[in-house]
Amino acid sequence: MTSAGSGLTVLQTCVLSLLVFTGASQFALVGALAAGGNPFTAAAGAFFLGVRNAFYGLRLSQLLALPRAVRPLAAQWVIDETTAVTLAQPTRRAARIGFTVTGLTLYTLWNLTTLLGALGAEALGDTRAWGLDAAGPAVFLALLAPMLKTATERAVAALAVLLGLGLLPVLPAGVPVLAAGLAAPAVLYLKGRRGDGARDDVREGDR
Repeated sequence: MTSAGSGLTVLQTCVLSLLVFTGASQFALVGALAAGGNPFTAAAGAFFLGVRNAFYGLRLSQLLALPRAVRPLAAQWVIDETTAVTLAQPTRRAARIGFTVTGLTLYTLWNLTTLLGALGAEALGDTRAWGLDAAGPAVFLALLAPMLKTATERAVAALAVLLGLGLLPVLPAGVPVLAAGLAAPAVLYLKGRRGDGARDDVREGDR
């Protein structure tokens, strides 16, 4: 329904779900499109959100040790949930079973519910009249909020919001999302500077 609110057809929605099997990237893409963003800019934002899966893949490739011919297919299922289940297994055999069962189940259900949601949105007609164009940002925030457990993570989120909203009136749609990605390195840099300053103060006090 969220993608329908962004103007995508049922076919486009289903193809997107089949090819981009990571919720955060999908929501970012359709959210940027809903705001009138350039498709390339929207895709870039979705790409950066999915980069973490590449790091998951580096770990899982060693743990699963799958045949080379299977790896491109398995890569499609490398997401947060399959990684968590795989890493929790005590043996390589159990890890492979956990990865396969979790990946197959989630991939099937995700795409089935995507199809049902797209068909339902099409039946509703103008999704904007129902406020479904706001569903993407709302769902994304709901997914993000429970992950903000430390002060650093909350600071990154707050700065990202400020950058995104502050640049929205002056930059093309979709670009503020990319600019918000600068929040993490900025906060980590400031945290590192603060840590260096605290260590210098300790050294000065020891003299």
